[in-house]
This record gives sequence, structure tokens and C-alpha cells, in this order.
Amino acid sequence: MAPPPSSAETPPRILAIGFLRLKQLLHEVAPEYAARARVDVVDRGFDEALAEIEARRAAEGVDVLVAAGLHGEFLRSRTDLPVVLVKVGGFDLMLALARARSISPRIALVSFGSMRQEVDQFSRDFSLHIVQRSYHSEADAAACVRDLRDAGIEVVVAPGMVLGLAEQLGMRGVLLYSHDAVRAAIDDAVEVARAARIAAAKRERLNTLFEQLRDGVIAVDDSERIEAVNPPMQRLLGRTRQQLLGRVLGEVAPEFSLAATLRDGTEQVDDIVRLGGQTLVLSRAPIVERGVRTGAVLTCKDPATIQRVDRSLRARARPAALATRWRLSDIVGDSLAMRRAREQAQRFAHSDATVLVVGESGTGKELFAQGMHAASVRRTQPFVAINCAAFPESLLESELFGYEEGAFTGARKAGKPGLFEAAHTGTLFLDEIGDMPVSLQTRLLRVLQEREILRIGAIEPTPVDVRVIAATHRDLESRIEAGEFRRDLYYRLNILRLQLPSLRERREDLPRLAAHLLDKVLARGTALVARERLLAWLEECISGARDYAWPGNVRELENLVERVACAAAFDSAALSAQGLRELLPELARLGEAAGGAGGLAQRRAETEREVIERTLRECGGDQAQACARLGIARSTLWRKLRAPARGA
Repeated sequence: MAPPPSSAETPPRILAIGFLRLKQLLHEVAPEYAARARVDVVDRGFDEALAEIEARRAAEGVDVLVAAGLHGEFLRSRTDLPVVLVKVGGFDLMLALARARSISPRIALVSFGSMRQEVDQFSRDFSLHIVQRSYHSEADAAACVRDLRDAGIEVVVAPGMVLGLAEQLGMRGVLLYSHDAVRAAIDDAVEVARAARIAAAKRERLNTLFEQLRDGVIAVDDSERIEAVNPPMQRLLGRTRQQLLGRVLGEVAPEFSLAATLRDGTEQVDDIVRLGGQTLVLSRAPIVERGVRTGAVLTCKDPATIQRVDRSLRARARPAALATRWRLSDIVGDSLAMRRAREQAQRFAHSDATVLVVGESGTGKELFAQGMHAASVRRTQPFVAINCAAFPESLLESELFGYEEGAFTGARKAGKPGLFEAAHTGTLFLDEIGDMPVSLQTRLLRVLQEREILRIGAIEPTPVDVRVIAATHRDLESRIEAGEFRRDLYYRLNILRLQLPSLRERREDLPRLAAHLLDKVLARGTALVARERLLAWLEECISGARDYAWPGNVRELENLVERVACAAAFDSAALSAQGLRELLPELARLGEAAGGAGGLAQRRAETEREVIERTLRECGGDQAQACARLGIARSTLWRKLRAPARGA
């Protein structure tokens, strides 16, 4: 491609092409423009002139050409530089004819292109008998001059090339052009150069902007021929700029056609198309300049960029409630079963695989889920939890997957994202997964397999990046046999399995758990009794119910602790032996049942001291180690040892 015109700081560079007398006129007028433009005269014709023009253009740049007649038309068809023609005005024509008439009455007017009708009228009005001829090529001009000589014409009014031919045959000649005509042409050339430089600066700026855009952009003229294209669009179409410029877009890529936009002038936003197996988002718009549609532009959004922006927006819009509160280190319990569960959860946290947490109600399944999220690489992303048993089927579906505008009566305008979208790049905790309706289990299975969700009422899926942790207290295998749970979903969920122990399986954690829960209650200002007294009463209750099954697990223990604290806040006498039996009927019934069954409670009390003493001996007198093995607090150990032996 030819180099662009010179910069705006340098004057326009104009090449004027002319011979003989026209060349002389150009040389005479050119100095007048020294302050506004650089005007150089080229006195070569046709191919030789074109070769010199291209050489100067490559060396120093050329803005505009000035030429006349046949040379001007020749250059217009051979170069993309703007060509301004020297035109003959009516006054110039009359002056030239008047000069010719003063030489001889036998006058001929020779013009390039078509003959001028006003000359015939002028000739009749003034009885000048002017002969008119026209030519379209150099050969036409030579033949025309010969015919005029043979017809007795003595003076020829014509452009410079024809004058040279006429004078060679012995005729006189008068140049058709004047100084004013040359000035007018150069004035036009200067203005054309100025406008071209402004347009070139705009194109350069637009091209710079195009180069910086990540989206693919392509612009066409009103014939749908490509005028501009940026690198992302070149990569998408698999062609270079040189291969695309000037081509019809609809022929290069029919999917990208802008013919309808050029025809109707309508804007089209977010059109989904497939090109080479890739899904693309296109927008089309007309280009309107001063009320006239001059072209159209197409933009192609990079799907990966859309997803990155989408993730960023969703992350910024995340409510604070989606943050976790618990870490694995916050989970209380030093029993072997709890240590193993925490260690296993820590290992699972480093994986993105789906986790199935299994355990009885109240064993802390959500605490472990939050802990695994907080220990994972997704810790800065959302943690979203939902209890699948707490919603009716229709509501659970919209909560999980969201819905589009108008999907059902009462649907929110603009739709609503579901919890899968809310948990994008983070973790979704599905509690009580065993109670999810079978119809929704199918949709959940597809999300886990395809990693995309389909809102209710939508036709296009939305990709999601979510780590799923599911939890249940049910026996899923028995539910599979009963047809209430999908076997394939079970296999998809049960990739990493975390089994949480019940409270009765880790009784040694009871004292520490009770103390921890008591501190939570006291932090709320529930009790007025000293912590030490409350803790002693709790230990008494727990040690007196060693065989209690704790069906509610930690949640039941927390309830017991809060009941004791609340009772103490109203009446500390309520914590007497009788008061505790009334306050905690579950534990009291267990103790009565044990006492009536052959004196088991009595025998247990008699042997309790023996067990403690034997354990101390086995631990070499280490009371802390003995307390750990017995699952009791040190204060309880001291109390048991101080108590008098039965029968003593």
C-alpha cells in the first residue's frame, strides 16, 4: 500500500501535470501558493507521468494531483490519489475565442469529452462560424487536428496537447485555460488535501482504537465492502488485513453479513451465531454520517472475555452473607473419631471433587462444609447453602437454577439468578440432599456432568464453575432401592465421602463440647450464675447419663446447655437434683430405667471408684491422661476421688 499523505505539520504536496503552454501557466501560478502548499510541475505524459508520480509518492508523499483533459482522466483511472481537473469557465472560453478571432475568422474549438452547446449559440449570435470538435484519446486528437487543417481552419482553441499537434501542422493555437482556471484548480487541490488529511487522521485514530479492542470489529461501506478490520477479527476469520480489505463481507463470512443492516438500517444486538464450531456473540449497527447511511459495523464479543467479566461482576455483587463463619480448626472435639474427620476434611479441601458428607442430624455437617470451603482455593469466593428439604419442589427448582423474565406468573422482571449462579467460582452446599425430589435430581445430575445450568424459561445454558458439597442424614442406598434417589446421581455425589461420628461415638468430647457451648450461651448474656457453678452442674448431668444415646447429637447438647443456663438465670434452686430431673426429663428417665433394672445404677456407682483408681494406676498417676481415657473433666475426677466409698 502507498504511504499516507504527509503529516499535518507539513504543507500539502501537489503535483501538477502539464505540457507546453499549460506547463508555463502552472509554473507562473505555483509560486503564489508557496505559503500554503508545495506545488511541483511534471511535464511528462501518461505512463511516464504516472511512473514519476509513484516515485515521488514513495519518496516524499503526494497529497493531490492537478491535471487537465485527457491526462486528468488517464490519471484518475490509474491511481488512487485524488485528481483535480483544470476546468474551463465560460468567461475563460469567451476570452480565448476572442483572442482567436483577432488572429483569423477561421476558428475551431477542440474539447476533451463532449462539445459545448453554448458555443454554438454564441457562434450564431456573433456570426463567428466557430467549428467544434471533441476527442477521447490521443489518436482522436491527432485525427481531429488533421481534419481541421484540411478544412482550412487557421486557429485552434484547445488544451495544451492539441495545441502542440496543431502547431506542428502549421496552424496557430490559443490555450483554452487561463491563469484563473489554474488558480481555481490548485485552490481546490489544497482544500482536497486538507480534507483528506483530516479524514486520514480520523482513520488513523480509529485504527489505533480498533487495534486496542479485544472484541473483533469490522466495518464496511454501503456496498458491504470491508473498509476496516482489527486483529481479533482477522484471527477469527483466519485472514490478514490485506486479504480482507475491499472484499464483500457476506462472501467472506455469510454468518457475519451486514446486508440486512445496510438495507434496513436497523441495529441488532447480541445475536448468537456459530462459526467454525465456536459460539459467538455479534452486534450489528449502521454507520450514519450527516443523516446518510454510509456503511455498517459488526462487533464480535469474545466468549471467554464475557465469562471473565461475568465472573467479576458476580463476585463484586456478592452479598456479605455468602461468606463462611467456620474453619475446620473451630470444630470442637479431640476424640480419635473427630481428629480423623477433621484430617479427612482437610485433605478433601484441596480437591475440587464433589463431597458427600454423611452423618446424623446435629453432627455438624454444615460446619465441616464451611471448613472445607475456607481451607480450599475457593476461600475468597462465595459459599452458598440451601436445605433441600425446606422448599417445595417448584420453589426449590427456581431457587437452585433461577428463571428468565416471564417464565411464570409473578416472575421478577429481568429474571433472577439461581443459587448455582450465586455460587459461581465458589462452593454450593446442598444440605439434606436425600430429600430432593427425583425430578430435580435429574437436573442436578446434568449440572454436575455438564457444568452449566439452564434457567427456567431460558433456551441458552449458562456455564458455572461451582464445587458442590452435599450432605444427608439418610441412608441413600436404601432410598435408591426404594426408587426415591437416583443411583447415577449417588455415584456422582459420592466421589469423596466424609462420615461424621455421632455424639455417642465420641463421648469423651462431651465435657469440652458442653463448656464450649456454655461459653456461647454466656456470651449472649443468658445466665446470671457463675460459669464455674453452671459447668459443674452440666458435668454432673452428663456424667450421670453416660449411657444416654444423644439422638439429637450436638444440637441436642446445645439445647440442654441453654436450658440449664436459662433455668439458672431465673432460679438457681432449679438446679437441685429434683430440679434437674424436671428440667432434663430425658436424662432422668434414663437414670430411673437403669436403677430399676437389677440395681445397675447402684452397681455402677460402686465400681466407678475402682475403675478410676485402676485407670490412674495404668496411667502412672497422670491425672490428665486418666481423664482423657475416662472421658471426664479433672474436676469430676477430683470429686469422684473425694467421695466416700460405699460401705465405708
